[in-house]
Amino acid sequence: MLTCLRVKDFAIIDRLEVELGPGLNVVTGETGAGKSILVDALSLVLGARARPEFVRTGAESAEVEALFDLEGAPEIIARLEAAGVACAGDEPGGELGELIVRRVVQANGRTRAYVNGRLATAAQLAEIAAGLADLSSQHEHHSLADPSMHLVYLDAFARVDDERAQMAKAYEAFRAAQLALSGAAGAERGREEREDLLAFQLREIGELAPEVGEKETLRAEREVLRHAERLARTAGSAEDALYSADGAVSELLARIASDIADLTHLDAKLIPLAAELSDARARIEDVAQELGRYARGVSGDPERLVEVDERLDRLARLERKYGGSVEAVLAHAERAREELDVLQHHEAHLAALEGTRDAARHDAEVVARRLSARRREAALALGRAITEELSSIGMRGAEVLVAVTPLDPRVGGDSRAELEVDGSRLAPTGIDRAELLISPNPGEEARPLRRIASGGELSRALLAIKRVLAGLRPAGLYVFDEVDVGVGGAVAEVIGRKLKDVARHHQVLCITHLAQIAVHADTHFRVSKEVVGDRTRSAVTRLDAGERREEVARMLGGLKVTAKTRAAAAEMLREAR
Repeated sequence: MLTCLRVKDFAIIDRLEVELGPGLNVVTGETGAGKSILVDALSLVLGARARPEFVRTGAESAEVEALFDLEGAPEIIARLEAAGVACAGDEPGGELGELIVRRVVQANGRTRAYVNGRLATAAQLAEIAAGLADLSSQHEHHSLADPSMHLVYLDAFARVDDERAQMAKAYEAFRAAQLALSGAAGAERGREEREDLLAFQLREIGELAPEVGEKETLRAEREVLRHAERLARTAGSAEDALYSADGAVSELLARIASDIADLTHLDAKLIPLAAELSDARARIEDVAQELGRYARGVSGDPERLVEVDERLDRLARLERKYGGSVEAVLAHAERAREELDVLQHHEAHLAALEGTRDAARHDAEVVARRLSARRREAALALGRAITEELSSIGMRGAEVLVAVTPLDPRVGGDSRAELEVDGSRLAPTGIDRAELLISPNPGEEARPLRRIASGGELSRALLAIKRVLAGLRPAGLYVFDEVDVGVGGAVAEVIGRKLKDVARHHQVLCITHLAQIAVHADTHFRVSKEVVGDRTRSAVTRLDAGERREEVARMLGGLKVTAKTRAAAAEMLREAR
């Protein structure tokens, strides 16, 4: 919902701020006062192309700022967050769920756009603003006139949300099965070569049979083999010094231990010390014997050293080839065994994939045909409903058709050629496209909405569509300009009531010349124009009850407002409540 629109130095507006309310907001005023300028300003913040003439004469730039309340529009919030725009104002006073869009147009035509205080490109602004408002006037682009959205509206009218979800799921299953089968069939051409390669890799890995932790063990053994002579010599010398040679450490400890033991009868405190010396001698002799055995056991076998070096080198080459570690080599071998098994049983695997594809195709066809049938049935009802609405608002004889046609199988590329049902391309939304066509007068060919030349006819056609679709689309802002062109009397009254009905589900802003429409407003604004000095400027005033009566009387009576027109205005306002 649009809660506030600020405009500065835009066309004949020097500065104004309009706070819109929920429901039906009506803007009235004399011809040329600048009512449609508000629509131009709103279009600008929604991404419309800027023009230098937007800048008020003498000003350096024009600025338009709009504040949107996104409560009740989770899909818009989700889209904004996906685009990296947090739905909380970065500027002072920003609240959660608010979106502030500001557009600045310089006198040379250059523009800048800000979304919640952050700079945005024109393309980003257009994407972000999509869905915030729907403008209906002779000069604006209308989302309801966009054929790409018509299937969404038809499905909302048909209430086929469950079928659409089933279709999306069936499509993905079919597409995945088709891709798997295509990949397997494509692999057939190089299957023999692949089998030979996998078999070679498995033989290469199997012949070496690497084990986790083996490299560390081999590296330790290699160090011993490389320094065997030094290790044996040093260990043997230590054994001699500790035990075998004359005057060895163990012999010296034996004498010392004996001397201390002879003194223990003199002082009992020496008894534990003598025992410790005896134990030390025994431990040294044990160590010496172990060193002797180690020295005699160390082998400097050159052949074994070659074997260790060669295996370490083969392990390194295997790791470089298959992943960088023994663990990666073993994992590759496991994958190769699984793939080789599939290739060796290729025909059975292919048959299984074909069965899965055929089952997925059948499921997708069933869902697509059922969804298409529901759409075609609903299309007739939707066309009749909109036609009836058009008849009631002064377009008697006009007819709306909702054309449901197959999706062109040539669109989407050759990769999707297999994703077809009954000659139509299968998409996540099914096999259909929909477009609203209108014949404004009997005997005329039904044409797309966007090709209607008359702004008044287009606005009324869109009003009829929005009236039928009211409540089916997320809450947002509908803007109607020129919806009352060429109508009056009873038809104008009907249009006013239908606008009021749409406003029960959506915020509506309507620019009108007719009192029969204005009296239905929940919030009424009057645009006036005045000359100050040598400059013309527009002002927008929110009317209270008394001011509304005067404005409606003016619209009924023209320049001269009488007691009679005031009474008529008061009566119309009472009846419109």
